[in-house]
Amino acid sequence: MIDRVKFKDTEVSRLGLGTMRLPVRTPLKREANPMIDYKEGQKLVDLAFEYGINYFDTAYMYHAGKSESFIGTALKKYPRESFFLADKLPVWMCLKKSDMEKIFNKQLSRCGVDYFDFYLLHALDGGNWEKCKKYNAVEFVEQKRKEGKVKYFGFSFHGSIDDLKEIVAAHDWDFAQIQMNYLDWKNQNAKEQYQILTDAGIPVIIMEPVRGGKLANPPKAVQEIFKNAKPDKSMASWAMGFDASFDNVLTILSGMNAEEQMLDNIETLTDFAPFNEQEFKLCANAAAIFNKNDIIPCTGCDYCADCPKGVKISSIFAVYNELKNGDITQKQAEEKYSAIDVNASQCIKCGKCKSHCPQQIDIPMQLKDTIPKVFG
Repeated sequence: MIDRVKFKDTEVSRLGLGTMRLPVRTPLKREANPMIDYKEGQKLVDLAFEYGINYFDTAYMYHAGKSESFIGTALKKYPRESFFLADKLPVWMCLKKSDMEKIFNKQLSRCGVDYFDFYLLHALDGGNWEKCKKYNAVEFVEQKRKEGKVKYFGFSFHGSIDDLKEIVAAHDWDFAQIQMNYLDWKNQNAKEQYQILTDAGIPVIIMEPVRGGKLANPPKAVQEIFKNAKPDKSMASWAMGFDASFDNVLTILSGMNAEEQMLDNIETLTDFAPFNEQEFKLCANAAAIFNKNDIIPCTGCDYCADCPKGVKISSIFAVYNELKNGDITQKQAEEKYSAIDVNASQCIKCGKCKSHCPQQIDIPMQLKDTIPKVFG
């Protein structure tokens, strides 16, 4: 059974199932909005329960709004008190204060539940936090807690260190969710974010532990480092193990869309022993190799997918990164790029994608400057 971590008066599984990258019934083109494969998804949920995973995470826009309905359906066969369900308020989608109530009620309906165990203000940065203050979002969620519709209240974060300090000081949060992995430990200030939350006594939930799958299939030089140290361990186990080695981590969310991924993570996080100094050094060396490859830090979350011209942003960046990591040849990359029906040449630099990117990538610049240098 998976390890569990004490949280207030309960215990949360060290591994949580994220539902942003569920199995789909068509080839994986997230921008094309493929349908969730309920049969395969149900198998994952059942497997999670079999091994003691009790934390399930969804959000209003995952799978174009279909994720909440899926997880609600998949969890129906289990007693409500046997699992924790987490959802999030996308304040940037609220055009007026009353929209928060509409979205919250829709989320309950989609999930088929009367309450959320964990509820988050979603993807906070400076701009989204200002909107939260304008709409009194904290007070809104606290009212839902009083009504018995929310148990634990937190936020997910994608902003600056100054943003985080202000948000942490603004409320008595139950938990917080940050992007943390051995690559972003320095690249996106995850180390400092983790320390700020730990010093404030706020338990940490980890998202993107394998960076949208990139750390599960790293460059060959990284694979050699890890295989030489532990030949029988997967690349993903190093990423998951890095996060699990920190005491203030409550649970690690993984967007597992295949049984083998879940079983590998379960093996890693069952009777887990924290990394030693040498293992942390290997992770630092791996991050240095990643950074030399000049990849675009896209995780494939597709928050940018609502492009006015339909540019397949994450697909373009995925091909570019495969090439830079040495996974494919230039010819193979050009063929894959040519197969993308709406490519970088269609970008009109409106900036809509950039404003929604959790990784703070200058997407228009990458599409108009970086990509043409490789693909013409």
